[in-house]
Amino acid sequence: MAYDAVVLVSFGGPEGPDDVLPFLQNVTRGRGIPPQRLAEVAEHYQHFGGVSPINQQCRELLAAVRADFAAHHLDLPVYWGNRNWHPMLADTLAQMRDDGVRRALAFVTSAFGGYSSCRQYQEDITAARAAVGSDAPVIEKLRQFWDHPGFVEPHVDAVRTALSQLDPARRDSTRLVFTAHSVPVSMADSAGPHGGRYTAQLAETARLVHTAAAPDLPYDLVWQSRSGPPHVPWLEPDINDHLAVLADQGVTAAVVSPIGFVSDHLEVIWDLDTEARDTASRLGLDYVRAATPGTDPRFVTMVRELVQERIDPAGVDLRRRLGELPIWDTCPTVCCVPPRRPS
Repeated sequence: MAYDAVVLVSFGGPEGPDDVLPFLQNVTRGRGIPPQRLAEVAEHYQHFGGVSPINQQCRELLAAVRADFAAHHLDLPVYWGNRNWHPMLADTLAQMRDDGVRRALAFVTSAFGGYSSCRQYQEDITAARAAVGSDAPVIEKLRQFWDHPGFVEPHVDAVRTALSQLDPARRDSTRLVFTAHSVPVSMADSAGPHGGRYTAQLAETARLVHTAAAPDLPYDLVWQSRSGPPHVPWLEPDINDHLAVLADQGVTAAVVSPIGFVSDHLEVIWDLDTEARDTASRLGLDYVRAATPGTDPRFVTMVRELVQERIDPAGVDLRRRLGELPIWDTCPTVCCVPPRRPS
């Protein structure tokens, strides 16, 4: 299959105080989130001057991917469009159309299956194409990459680095804690064609990182960044609640590895570097948060490999992976259909 371009598709984030509420309204449109919850989340952004780091992180990744493509003679322009803030995806697709792009591959900044982590990106791509019109470029999303070495290995090294910052005398009472974004239980249950794909992939990533980085330590997979109404069940335990349980069990130090994320955006630097760190301090736990891949060269190389395997899947075996869960190039149409929202 011939492709004319690659587009980086990300979540988006505000880049100034006046952007915060409009951005959050874009994110939560149609979800019935009460205004007081939006105001609470907006305050998190205001701690950082109303700027989310995610857009700058996308700019840095975009530059790194373009340089890597050029170094390996992959002659495809790379664009960038967001789901919820500028540059908006529809505007990017319009520019791609004007530049003569007819068919492109999309790399989205989420490694996992599930509604909000995969299918919603597909829906936003479809909506952006509809907004552009019948001559909008065709966009095909690259596969999920939860077990690709270019994603796993940077997390492994980050955990090793984080552990090196703790007192080795406390190793026997140190716990490794993996985190990812919580979602409603009903959404987790419907992830993938047979359900449970989001949690299964995350469990596989956690196992891979643990085995390579610190097989002697016990570990847990927990959740963060819940944003839904309290009467709707979400994946638990929350990272803060779990730290309290660990402290009660005699754990003295925790390394927290946010395997659910590709970069240190606001839900990492607020929920983990601020709230969870404060919780650990209150409990008397030593606490180190491991880094995310960001622009690690292995992660950048992974983007190119995912593109190359779609361009010429028969030419060379680039389907590098470390886990055992099934993968596919194109998500089945029955995948991750969102459950009906509770009233």
